[in-house]
Amino acid sequence: MPSPRALDTPAAAAGRLRPLADLPAARLARLRGVLTDIDDTLTRDGAIEPAALAALHRLADAGVPVIAITGRPAGWSEPFALAWPVAAIVAENGAVMLRRRGGVLQVDFEADADQRAANQRQLQACALAVLAAVPGATLAQDSAGRLTDIAIDHSEFAHLDAGQIARVVAVMRSHGLTATVSSIHINGWIGTHGKPSGARWAVTQALGWPFVAEDWVYVGDSTNDQAMFEALPLSVGVANIARFVPQLSAFPGYVTPSERGVGFAELADALLAARASRCSAA
Repeated sequence: MPSPRALDTPAAAAGRLRPLADLPAARLARLRGVLTDIDDTLTRDGAIEPAALAALHRLADAGVPVIAITGRPAGWSEPFALAWPVAAIVAENGAVMLRRRGGVLQVDFEADADQRAANQRQLQACALAVLAAVPGATLAQDSAGRLTDIAIDHSEFAHLDAGQIARVVAVMRSHGLTATVSSIHINGWIGTHGKPSGARWAVTQALGWPFVAEDWVYVGDSTNDQAMFEALPLSVGVANIARFVPQLSAFPGYVTPSERGVGFAELADALLAARASRCSAA
């Protein structure tokens, strides 16, 4: 398991990946909530790690809302939006929001039904073009649950090398799609939405709060989290972000000692300890 000090890259050398221990407690204590990726940030092999689930419960019990923002499909996200103690899950990179309301799942969309239908035709044409142009490319196994995007598997149940991934991204973009690479999939969608707009949407709609970037920390693990690393003044990578450091152009401010859900729990516990210390001092 790589430690933060082991990230021997120009970015690390410049101090861009500082260890979580260097994050001032006073800064954590001022936060209102946590925004987080899901795959390989909360989960391992598609299932939430026990440490991460326990951390979500501790945050909820302390009145700290968590909003998860993922490239995973709405269908995949539904059971977790109902079972996890989160304020909302924003799925498909900002296009769909799922939340519990009165014990019932509510699903909202960034685009209206007519626009989604038109987009779906363009997305399916692009998917066929990707499969024809890139030998070895396969649709992600969760594709049946996708309502607003397409996904090509590169590391979940199939493997694509860096060249194949780049070709998939190029085909998607040639068809007018926004394309990003997560730790497991290459996602493509139509529109200007993304994780940052999804975060603003969820905070204002699910919580009824104005979105103030300084009130939130974002936790992520891969290249498709870069927009959030840029959008928020405070961000944290879990230690397995080391895999993607050579491909990053935007970096989290800090990195946890541990990977995946254990790393998320480390950030959660640091935040809760900072809040408790502030309260006791008051």
